[in-house]
Amino acid sequence: MKQIAVIGAGTMGNGIAHVFAQHGCSVHLIDVSQPALDKALQTISKNLDRQLSKGGITEDVKNSTLQNITTFTSIAAGVAAAHLVVEAATENIGLKLKIFEELDQHAPAATILATNTSSISITRIAAATKRPGQVIGMHFMNPVPVMKLVEIINGYATTKSVTAEIVALSEQLGKVPCVVNDYPGFIANRILMPMINEAIYSLYEGVAGITEIDTVMKLGMAHPMGPLQLADFIGLDVCLSILQVLHDGFGNPKYAPCPLLVNMVTAGYLGVKSGEGFYKYSAGSKDLVVSERFAG
Repeated sequence: MKQIAVIGAGTMGNGIAHVFAQHGCSVHLIDVSQPALDKALQTISKNLDRQLSKGGITEDVKNSTLQNITTFTSIAAGVAAAHLVVEAATENIGLKLKIFEELDQHAPAATILATNTSSISITRIAAATKRPGQVIGMHFMNPVPVMKLVEIINGYATTKSVTAEIVALSEQLGKVPCVVNDYPGFIANRILMPMINEAIYSLYEGVAGITEIDTVMKLGMAHPMGPLQLADFIGLDVCLSILQVLHDGFGNPKYAPCPLLVNMVTAGYLGVKSGEGFYKYSAGSKDLVVSERFAG
């Protein structure tokens, strides 16, 4: 698998493109927005510079990685010769189904179609194609160039040979693949999101403040960041979307999103991406400052 197409030039898409290109693959990075593609290339270059400054790669590796990436605004053109397509568009079922219908039309018959979805059913996505056996989940973790895990999700019809190919490819990328089955939230988010939701409920109910909740989990459970900071990093809108998938999929009230989370997303306080969530973020600052809305 040397010809890879990546759909979506956002945070996950550019990270996935970066990793494949760094490992010698020819990558077609596809997005409807040329400015988004230009920004993605800038981000990849900046992240490569960071690796270079830490001695993780050489100048030659940086240059070859960038040379391995070509941008497209057309799915049809971008996937025409792909061995594998990895979709990393917004976590929206309608959008993903539309993309996979288009991929099915334009990608070669032997092409494997993967989705980086963090919670949406692989089986449902596969049903939008005429090749459900060749549809699989490749859930990379953010930031993709750094995080080792790839959650490999089998849809109901995914063939064993396709799973084996994707596991082997993930290992070639220096990742650690973990194969799971297609149920709401898979494993990563089925366990993570209820924890984040419970942390938000603890804040909502006045059990403790933001700093206290995050400190308990960092120092008591050895988490690298607290659940509220992590929610900001993931995006509160993404957290809400995943919890809704869990709630709808299982019909269990334990997955019901906290009203505080719903209100924050409705008001546009999405975490790092919007500049404020549980914490407030400013360009160039690494200080963790609790949002004034929760101060005192």
